[in-house]
Amino acid sequence: MTKTELINTLVKSSKLEKKSAKMFLESLTDVVTKEIRKGGEVPLTGLGKFKVSHRKARIGRNPQTGEEIKIPAKKVVKFAVAKALKDQIRAGKAPVAAMKKTRKS
Repeated sequence: MTKTELINTLVKSSKLEKKSAKMFLESLTDVVTKEIRKGGEVPLTGLGKFKVSHRKARIGRNPQTGEEIKIPAKKVVKFAVAKALKDQIRAGKAPVAAMKKTRKS
């Protein structure tokens, strides 16, 4: 799914204007980026959590020459998927939000 497709899907599912949906997505991206830069975590209930992970320095190999190279320590961003979402995917179920829309009260 592209960014444009995501925005269009948000517009359809939330009845927002396209401009508002685009601003929301950009604001969410900015908030996550700022928090991750500070070393924090950003939980999205039902979806997962963005967090910073630290990788230690290590020795690797150049696949073309076989030469050993030093890979420096660095910070990487990881996304841990929520258990509820994993369980839904494994069970082949529709996402909870879609189930709520199709449910008859």
